[in-house]
Amino acid sequence: MELLGIRLVGLNATTAHKVLLTIGVLLVLWLLRSAVTAALGKVDASGDRASRVAFWTRQAVSLIIAALAVIGFVSIWFDDPAHLTTAVGLVSAGLAFALQKVVTSLAGYFVILRGSTFTVGDRITMGGVRGDVVALGFFQTTIMEMGEPPPVQSAEPAVWVHSRQFTGRIVTVTNSKIFDEPVYNYTRDFPFIWEEMHLPIAYRDDRHKAEQILLEAAKKHAVDPELLDPKMVARLERDFRVKREDFAPRTYWRLTDNWLDLTLRFIAHDHGTRGMKDAMSREVLTQLEAAGIGIASTTLEITGLPEVKAKLVP
Repeated sequence: MELLGIRLVGLNATTAHKVLLTIGVLLVLWLLRSAVTAALGKVDASGDRASRVAFWTRQAVSLIIAALAVIGFVSIWFDDPAHLTTAVGLVSAGLAFALQKVVTSLAGYFVILRGSTFTVGDRITMGGVRGDVVALGFFQTTIMEMGEPPPVQSAEPAVWVHSRQFTGRIVTVTNSKIFDEPVYNYTRDFPFIWEEMHLPIAYRDDRHKAEQILLEAAKKHAVDPELLDPKMVARLERDFRVKREDFAPRTYWRLTDNWLDLTLRFIAHDHGTRGMKDAMSREVLTQLEAAGIGIASTTLEITGLPEVKAKLVP
């Protein structure tokens, strides 16, 4: 085939026809995807469930469009099965060598879907990043980062928010990380997390009163086991081997050299824990002050001093 008097190597009428067909198929698929996206944009996705349905609908549309594009491309360019086999072999070898990370990330995407590892809206720790999943792509997962609780403040990467609240950073993590590291999910299937509050009490103070104050604060602000749906509790017992009594607030005593360490264990919702513990801390502190109970701290007692001699020089 010639163009402006120049003979184009490798381009003939058949190839040009296939090129035009390919462009036409891509154009049709692009218009179809745009129409579906526009239709989804008009749907009210303000609720959590509605937003998840809209997200997964977009994901399904993207997969269908990609599959149709591959089928159309193969049908146009590889009508001979022998040519198709050769091309598939060459492409597979090239992908295996040059795009290992990309292929692994794509495989991770399907593992995430198939294994229900997490979904949009879940609170997870993946690749050293804690936060809520805001988007799940073919190759990367986008996470709204949150801070670290004080016991794990030294974990990498360092953050400046000392609790499980958003830092404002958007972090992308490759899906291939699920093959290398564990994924911690705070919200999948089990709707609660166990929390603890530590209170050091001097041995001379009324420890039983301090324990009562902790339990009353937990009953007031933490999740009340008596208000839980019995069907949900039965499912949690069946699926996760959680005992019914594990949901009730409970205190534990631990003896130390300096004080009695009271640990309050209770269940909380997966979100809003910092506000709940703030309210509990304020109430506990007020009740301790009213009862005349102080919070123990490390003290030093000097039992003796070495003899000091001073000489006055006139």
